[in-house]
Amino acid sequence: MIKVAFYDAKPYDRSSFEHYGKLHDVQFRFLEIKLSEDTVELARDCDAVCVFVNDNVNAKVIDRLYEMGIKLIALRSAGYNNVDVRAAFGKIHVVHVPAYSPYAVAEHAMALLLTSVRRIHKAYNRTREFNFSLSGLTGFDLHGKTVGVIGTGRIGRIFIDICRGFGMNVIAYDAYPAPDSGIEYVTLEELFHRSDIISLHCPLNDSTRHMIDRKAIDSMKKGVIIVNTSRGALINAEALLDGIRARKVGAACLDVYEEEADIFFEDRSGHILNDELLSRLISMPNVIVTSHQAFLTEEALNNIAETTVNNILSCFEKDGLCDNELCYRCGNIERCRKERKERCF
Repeated sequence: MIKVAFYDAKPYDRSSFEHYGKLHDVQFRFLEIKLSEDTVELARDCDAVCVFVNDNVNAKVIDRLYEMGIKLIALRSAGYNNVDVRAAFGKIHVVHVPAYSPYAVAEHAMALLLTSVRRIHKAYNRTREFNFSLSGLTGFDLHGKTVGVIGTGRIGRIFIDICRGFGMNVIAYDAYPAPDSGIEYVTLEELFHRSDIISLHCPLNDSTRHMIDRKAIDSMKKGVIIVNTSRGALINAEALLDGIRARKVGAACLDVYEEEADIFFEDRSGHILNDELLSRLISMPNVIVTSHQAFLTEEALNNIAETTVNNILSCFEKDGLCDNELCYRCGNIERCRKERKERCF
């Protein structure tokens, strides 16, 4: 039996992971606490750890896991910016879930956009108080508007298909353009300049961190709408707030936030929020914040559990090959798979 310490466990995680764990003789030790330097000892006697986006898997944590005999870090997410993959190389293998339900995230991005543009959240609150006035609820047509999509992986391309269904004009930027996709690729600068709406669907790394900053916002159209369902640190939140106050940014739809680790996924309704920047963003009438829930569909949860368990099984098999391994060997981490003829180390 493979024993796995499952950090930052939530009620919606358990049923699908328990199901696939029982099918394949994988035993999960569900821990509600996040993985950190203070909680790493809870993984003792396990073969692997399973982590999510706000677990802190830094070099010190990795070294301690290695000393304890942990052989695998299994991310149940696509993003891996919270794991020091370089520090893990040669010690512990790292795997992720590159695609669970790209439809879930793309559809949530459109849901946020529609809610903002058509003031659905405001209308909902009004009618619950029997206020049926239409004053202040005027929106605009998405048809004919230009949407700039940053990142054209599976989620980005599905979002593009949804936008085309609304009759929107689509332009895109990606460091690795999809060949023969029929997508109009432009430079990032041109995308900022032309787009009425900008939606982020790219990973967080050194080259994309704070790609939406003051300079970028200054180059955008007045009234631009920014949608982010990827990673919070793609946007400099202070610059975004300044852009909103200056009436440069017409609206922001955020499912992620740079400093979300100690806030999101928890009930903070009975507490004073210590993050002043997030408090000010939420207080803005043209900002919608959801708590990193774009992935949260039944289909996605099932796919995440199935893929994660299969990743674990693959790594503990005789050859140890896993198509979803993240490796620092060639410095390209995700894109170089070495045709998977051998393990990275």
